[in-house]
Amino acid sequence: MTELERRLARPPASAPFDARAATTVLAQRATEAGLADVAYGWLDSPLGKLIVAVTPRGLVRIAYEREAEEDVLQELAEGVSPRVLRAPERTDSARRELEGYFAGTLRRFDLPIDWSLVHGFAVGVLKATARVPFGHVATYGEMAASAGSPRAARAAGNALHINPIPIVVPCHRIVPASGGIGGYGGGEDRKRFLLDLEGAFPA
Repeated sequence: MTELERRLARPPASAPFDARAATTVLAQRATEAGLADVAYGWLDSPLGKLIVAVTPRGLVRIAYEREAEEDVLQELAEGVSPRVLRAPERTDSARRELEGYFAGTLRRFDLPIDWSLVHGFAVGVLKATARVPFGHVATYGEMAASAGSPRAARAAGNALHINPIPIVVPCHRIVPASGGIGGYGGGEDRKRFLLDLEGAFPA
C-alpha cells in the first residue's frame, strides 16, 4: 500500500466531544427559543451541594442534597412548568450571592423571588420570614401574627418546614418562643450552622 493509499484509508480526525460545551449551547438555544421556563444548576456549599433553580421571575427553589434531584425536578415540573432545563449559567446571580453569604461578605440577599411553589397561609409566613434580618431571630408565633393569624404558630412552623427557598428566605432564623432552635427542613445541624454563621444562635 502506498503512502497515499494509507492516508486515504485513515479515518478523518475529529475534535474531541465536549459535553459541557454542548450542554451550554443547547441550554442557550432552548432559552432563546422560549423552551425553558425553569433553569437549574448545582452549587457546592459548606452545607453540601445545593440545587438552585430560577425562572424569569426570580429564584424559585433551593434544595439540599438530601432531596433527590429527580424529586426536585418533578416538583418544579408540576408546580411551575414542565419545561425545566439544566442551565447553570442562568443561575449565576443566585449562586454568586449564596457564595458571598457563605463567605461572610454578604448579609442581605438582593434576589427577586418567584413564589410559585408557595400557596395560601404559607405565602404570608414566608414573606414575613424574608424580612427577618441577618443576625436576628424571630419566633413562630411572630411569623404567624405577621401573616394575620396570631394563634397559628404550629401552622407557621409547618409552612417554614417546607420552605422551598431556604437560606435566602431565612426560615433558619425562626425559633420557638420557649427556647432552643426548633426544627428545620434541612436538618437541625444545618440550622445550627447557619445561625452560628450569622452570630444569631439563641441563648
